[in-house]
Amino acid sequence: MSKLVSTEHPALHATCEPVPVSEITSPKIKKVLKDMRAALHAYNVDGFAGVAIAAPQIGVPLRIFLVEDMSPDRKDGAIIPSLVAINPEIVKVSKRKKVVGEGCLSVPNAYGAVNRSLQATIRAYDENGVRYERGGSGLLAQIFQHEVDHLDGILFIDRAEEVWDKVDEIEKTATEEKK
Repeated sequence: MSKLVSTEHPALHATCEPVPVSEITSPKIKKVLKDMRAALHAYNVDGFAGVAIAAPQIGVPLRIFLVEDMSPDRKDGAIIPSLVAINPEIVKVSKRKKVVGEGCLSVPNAYGAVNRSLQATIRAYDENGVRYERGGSGLLAQIFQHEVDHLDGILFIDRAEEVWDKVDEIEKTATEEKK
């Protein structure tokens, strides 16, 4: 099983290589996807669960991400579909943007405010080598943008307008809930 790499790992700060289409269904890529899922499923820091992971987060500099919402009780009611994106590219984003709260498995102690497009469309291959296009809004659009950033060597803290310590945010939320 692969584990998340530290924030300083070079794979998190470099542009990832595309997966040759002929290798998408190979044992090597199947293992990368299995390792990514294992790392995502194992993540639980201070009660925070992950919703997606990119290959560089386990030290593999390939253009792959997957979405699997590990939140046991999504409060906002959003349904996030599970999907695999190999060689994804964002083909369209809305002009309308919003500053949203964002965290990252690779930066476990930070949370931040990032300006993201409200809608985004990706074109990618699934784990069977089938090319698809998928649009998303709200949280899914945010995930698409965040994960493609990973594949381009960009962490959310590089884009954030403000970053704060996650522990401080937990305490602030707990205080507000008591009121």
